[in-house]
Amino acid sequence: MTGKDIAGLEEARDMIPQGTKINVTFLGNEDLEMRVAAAKAVKEMGFVPVPHLSARRLRSQDELEEFLGRLQEVGATEHVFAVGGDPAEPEGPYPDSLTVIRSGVLQKFGVREVSIAGYPEGHPDIPDDVLWRHLDEKALALAQEGLDAVILTQFAFDTAPVMGWIDAVRERGIDAQIRIGTPGPAGVKRLLGFARRFGIGANAMIVKKYGFSLTNLMGTAGPDRFVSDLATLLADPSTGSGAEDGRGDVKLHFYTFGGLMATSQWAREFVAAQSSGARR
Repeated sequence: MTGKDIAGLEEARDMIPQGTKINVTFLGNEDLEMRVAAAKAVKEMGFVPVPHLSARRLRSQDELEEFLGRLQEVGATEHVFAVGGDPAEPEGPYPDSLTVIRSGVLQKFGVREVSIAGYPEGHPDIPDDVLWRHLDEKALALAQEGLDAVILTQFAFDTAPVMGWIDAVRERGIDAQIRIGTPGPAGVKRLLGFARRFGIGANAMIVKKYGFSLTNLMGTAGPDRFVSDLATLLADPSTGSGAEDGRGDVKLHFYTFGGLMATSQWAREFVAAQSSGARR
């Protein structure tokens, strides 16, 4: 959610299981008050806030400490997501999320777990070898700082690169929980717009496999097929290296492009359908 989504969260609250993690973005057009208010609302409604720390948007250590201090006042610092952020040039002393992790500031404000970014299909502006080096460095730094790690990935339409990337992460000895970015139900045109922005593969073959067509941009699409296929592949040891439970802890993270209510409703209906199918 963003700082503007408190009303949307209120609307969807009864559809979301208590204790669900809800990320709160750090957007350039929102201020401290909006971010803290959103994190507070998440906490008060019985969910787990995961505020974003956008490294390159932080103008100083004082600003980082002010943000964390305000979050701590509302009980929203145990879990954070440290990410580089959009600006091409850092606005302060943090060029990337690694420098935030290594700053020693997080623990002073009660942070216990840090989510870091993963890119199964790469990043449009960062070479793959650099992405892998950064992932290794961040996982090591979190362990050295005594902080738990979660890898939160960019969203995807295709299970093949996701599965290959999960196996590559585990082969590097990184055992952190992985949360696979999954687009919530939304308009096809909107989904493709986000895909282009973030460098996500969206050619005709991939989107057909996902469940919509490039020739029909007026409809909506949900992740039913993607989630089902991913679950099947994760449960099948023959699709990986063969090591027992070699993929470790893998869960989903929903990007709510179509809104909190639409995504929450989809998730509830999907789980109900799976349960009904299992009983039959």
